[in-house]
Amino acid sequence: MSHESKLEELRSLREQARLGGGEDRIEIQHERGRLTARERLDLLLDKGSFREMDIFVTHRTHDFGLEDRKYLSDSVVTGWGTVEGRLTYVFSQDFTVFGGSLGEVHAEKIVKIMEMAIKNGAPLIGLNDSGGARIQEGVVALGGYADIFLRNTMASGVIPQISAIMGPTAGGAVYSPALTDFIFMVRKSSYMFVTGPDVVRSVTHEDVDFEELGGADVHAGTSGVAHYTSESEADCLYMIRVLLSYLPQNNMEDPPLVPSGDDRLRTDAALDAIVPDDATKPYDIRDVIHLVVDDGAFLEIHESFAQNIVVGFARLGGHSVGIVANQPAVLAGVLDINASLKAARFVRFCDAFNIPLVTLVDVPGFLPGTAQEHGGIIRSGAKLLYAYCEATVPKITVITRKAYGGAYCVMNSKHIRSDLNLAWPTAEIAVMGPEGAVSIIFRKELAEAKDPDKYKAKLVDEYRAKFAHPYVSASRGYIDDVIEPRFTRPRLINALEMLANKRDINPAKKHGNIPL
Repeated sequence: MSHESKLEELRSLREQARLGGGEDRIEIQHERGRLTARERLDLLLDKGSFREMDIFVTHRTHDFGLEDRKYLSDSVVTGWGTVEGRLTYVFSQDFTVFGGSLGEVHAEKIVKIMEMAIKNGAPLIGLNDSGGARIQEGVVALGGYADIFLRNTMASGVIPQISAIMGPTAGGAVYSPALTDFIFMVRKSSYMFVTGPDVVRSVTHEDVDFEELGGADVHAGTSGVAHYTSESEADCLYMIRVLLSYLPQNNMEDPPLVPSGDDRLRTDAALDAIVPDDATKPYDIRDVIHLVVDDGAFLEIHESFAQNIVVGFARLGGHSVGIVANQPAVLAGVLDINASLKAARFVRFCDAFNIPLVTLVDVPGFLPGTAQEHGGIIRSGAKLLYAYCEATVPKITVITRKAYGGAYCVMNSKHIRSDLNLAWPTAEIAVMGPEGAVSIIFRKELAEAKDPDKYKAKLVDEYRAKFAHPYVSASRGYIDDVIEPRFTRPRLINALEMLANKRDINPAKKHGNIPL
């Protein structure tokens, strides 16, 4: 065979591989409103940067007639490319080949690329579109899943791992995404569940469809499994690029510095009046965030889940930061089970990847009630407390209004190694709110008063005058400074640069025992 013939053979095989399961199946994929595995990678990665690996791999199964149905690359496309010029490893499951099902070589391809990502210290992105385990391969397929789960766990806290659910993800297939740092889903197109609607119907007699059981909105708002939802695959892939811009390549690097034209010394008078005079009135903490951060840009994570706390990424003076903020516009910003879980996981991610934490506090306490107590609010609140205590990245706190009770301690107080604690003049720091405190302290006097309501109102006013300000805490050094709200942005940027070389050490241990 001549050199030219060999080149033609190579080109033909590559073209064959790019067709996946064939033009008919590609057409069906498009009719469902979904892109193919390689089309998704073209949108995710910088143009022309993708380098495919294991393109000539085929399955080794001889049972159930599979020996006559072999496709180059099998049912997953793997390799690497760049996102904004930064190395990124990828795998993209190909639904046109055996429904994207995972068999032995499919798993081997993913494991190989995961190990390369860990060794070379670059993010791993998985685009999931699979019917689950390849039944024809039996336990070999299950072993393949477990091989992937192990690498997900070993990579955790070493490199960022991002999963995009682009179609069905069912059974054991859900646990690899669940072990990664962020899960993106597409509305009306992607689904996640351990057991499908038919099994649920036969076992529990619940009549649910795919969307109700495991659709994007369910996992974004109810279960909290999904961190971000998009209207289309293109938007999903674009937002993954945006997320990566805030993250370092690995746990040994800092996030990239992205200079901005936004004045580092910019002040904003609107912040001075953003907290209502009436302590019971809500306001949107996101308005504070947008006024303070570079160019008002804030990438909120878990936006639809536990909305009484807000978490996400922004920049201050070009530095990537993770923001955790109580949301007084939802449940008065109270901490509950889901809010504690949401914030704790975000704090631990930021700490693992050297992203400084900025905490905005307006919290009246933990949500009371039997549902919360029986559901384990003590354990859940302890998770958030543990996460903040354990974190060694620069930690800055700004108390905008209420900081009551145990929630004051938990929300990155000075006592749990916060580096700089600032307060606005509107800050109220106390064991509990004035109404509750007066009812306990003056129980006897109120019981004996001729006009208990009038007397209580007077005592509440006195308590508020004594504690509804930051100066008692500041006098003890629990608050490092009380600032005019308009100066929040320059003070935070200055603090981040002051803390740039911070070193904090936890005791030597195999690992702690977070109260899971």
